[in-house]
Amino acid sequence: MASDNEAPLGSIENPIKFRDQDFKTLLEQCLKSGVLFSDPTFVAEQKSIGIPEEKDPKKAIQWKRPKEIYPNAVFVEGTIGTTDICQGQLGNCWLLAALSCLTMHPSQFVKVVPPNQSLDELYAGIFRFRFWQYGEWVEVVVDDRLPVREGRLLFSYSHTRNEFWSALVEKAYAKVVGTYGSLKGGNISEAMEDFTGGIARSLLVSSRTPQVLWRSLTAALSRGTLLSCFIQANNSREVGQVTGDGLIKGHAYAITETDKVKKAAAEVLLLRLRNPWGFVEYRGPWSDTGKEWNEVDQKERIKLKSKEDGDFWISADDFSKLFHVVELCSVNPDNLVEENTPATQSTWTISEYEGSWVPGSSAGGGRKFNKTFFKNPQFQLVLSEKDEGNVSDDDDDDDGGDDGDEDGVEDEEVLTPKEKKRAEKQKQKAKQCTVLVEVLQKNRRQQDKTNFLYSAFHIYRIPPELQGGCLTRNFFMQNSPVGRSGKYKAQRAVWRKLHLDPGTYIIVASTYRPNQPGEFFVRIFSKIGNTLGSQDFPCDSVYIPVMATPVAPEDKVRVQKTFEEDAGPDDRLNAKELMKLFNSVLVKDYHLPLETCRQLIFVEDTKGRCTLSRDQAETLLSTLRNLQAMFFQFDEDSSGTMSPFELDTALQAVGMQCDNKVVQLLCERFASKELQLPFKGFVSCIARLRKLFALFESETNQEVKDRGINAWLLQFLTL
Repeated sequence: MASDNEAPLGSIENPIKFRDQDFKTLLEQCLKSGVLFSDPTFVAEQKSIGIPEEKDPKKAIQWKRPKEIYPNAVFVEGTIGTTDICQGQLGNCWLLAALSCLTMHPSQFVKVVPPNQSLDELYAGIFRFRFWQYGEWVEVVVDDRLPVREGRLLFSYSHTRNEFWSALVEKAYAKVVGTYGSLKGGNISEAMEDFTGGIARSLLVSSRTPQVLWRSLTAALSRGTLLSCFIQANNSREVGQVTGDGLIKGHAYAITETDKVKKAAAEVLLLRLRNPWGFVEYRGPWSDTGKEWNEVDQKERIKLKSKEDGDFWISADDFSKLFHVVELCSVNPDNLVEENTPATQSTWTISEYEGSWVPGSSAGGGRKFNKTFFKNPQFQLVLSEKDEGNVSDDDDDDDGGDDGDEDGVEDEEVLTPKEKKRAEKQKQKAKQCTVLVEVLQKNRRQQDKTNFLYSAFHIYRIPPELQGGCLTRNFFMQNSPVGRSGKYKAQRAVWRKLHLDPGTYIIVASTYRPNQPGEFFVRIFSKIGNTLGSQDFPCDSVYIPVMATPVAPEDKVRVQKTFEEDAGPDDRLNAKELMKLFNSVLVKDYHLPLETCRQLIFVEDTKGRCTLSRDQAETLLSTLRNLQAMFFQFDEDSSGTMSPFELDTALQAVGMQCDNKVVQLLCERFASKELQLPFKGFVSCIARLRKLFALFESETNQEVKDRGINAWLLQFLTL
């Protein structure tokens, strides 16, 4: 725990040490020993590259330190700029475009690249960088051995060639995700968030006129927002194709600046873009070779015109025709407004949670899977006060979700239809609370590729009578969400800014398909006066025994005959004799082994004996018949086994409502393999639960009672 004078662990001032490597300690050790640092956790070998090795010996990769590549190598030459970053032989333009954006914001840049690092002064072959990782800033240490092929850097490099800060940032990020190969392919917003801790979102270029878009992007840059853009490729074959204008489809460009120039009597709005490749530039109007510059004042031309280095200008009109999507990353939720208005100074509360989708337990899939959707992780949100002050009109906000209903506001007859709609929207927002919800998938860059699940979240309002309780399948079948993130997307983060009425809500995070494992991170921004509830609140486990079915006459006859033939002088049956009795009425493929029969005896009140009386045998035989019928009923896919979802439904039918964690543990304890429960496991599971519920009911220790039934079940199910 941080002291009163120390910044909280995980803050930018006190970042977490990645893999417990402390930069200052390692630097001092290296300086004292005179040995350059070699990172044992990200070794200079093919394994760290993560892409297939070239068979040609001439193209073998070597690892060299900067001054072994260029004798005049420097960490930073002069000032930081977009031309310091050029893409090498790796498809990570998304990362380098975000890094180019970062160079335009010095206050954000120094968070990622701490100052006072050099290849000369206090040089020990060790460097440090910081990245935001799911709510925490992490400091990553790397050595400066970089992969080289045929004398040149294999991956990111500087246009000046002798500058190495960008190549080392790339190496540190590769270390965080696993390998260089894990950086291949990605969404610009992912890197933007990791460089700032901000909130990234997409904006369709077609949703704004060129003039409005230019004003919005100009305002966003002035607020410190990172901007990038790309041309949508229609399919995988189009990715990387160069258009007739010299633009690349599916390629990430950084938007680094906006300006305007006078051409004759007209004013032309311009945007400056950066291609991380460092070459292949736009060849249309206002490009480096564009004739339009000849009609611009010489001072303006000298000030603005780019060189052939990957930077180029494009008019707002042409940008709107050629590009499809702009990616924005704002550090402050208030900066997510669209119009050219000053950012308001609001107070936001942020709450951050971690969750997971566990197959068969909490990976319930999307709403179309209505039998399992309710099992997904749920997060409670309590909005107690409406926003203070003015509410900006943001057409990109979700005012309650397109599949939910909101109370309307009567129109003013003196207004035009468009004005009425805007007035209604503003009046409604004035009565509501502003929240921003984001769900990010964790650790999905695995096995040297991106592997994001299709994910989304839905928000439901909870009526007072159901607050604090477990929401069943019926609730989700009978109620529609009042807000959602939108369509399921295979990208790291999904988010939405919403305006909701004061009240209690739950946020349900889900993947599109059920039983897909994954971890995720939730952060919720809320305006002042509102509070955020607990994470994934558990359901109470309860046991309400279902009335037993009377013993059938034929079973009474069967039990009587068995006792006459097999019972001893005490008129009782042991486990082996009971196994013979039970299996005589069960379907062949569902016969019980001897061990399960012993467990059934253990559950009964036998006064310490390992045998059952005639009445007990009759009742148990009837119970087994019912359990077999129930197993057939809830084994919906007729697989002969039960999934955890099917088990949960069956347990409720028996009268046992169990917490998600309990159901998961039951499957792990009694399943044969892959969390699939056979009939014998189902019987053992029911028997064990009956015993544990009974023991808890008879427990007299108040401290144990206060911990609750879930803690009790979890404790004894592991034994």
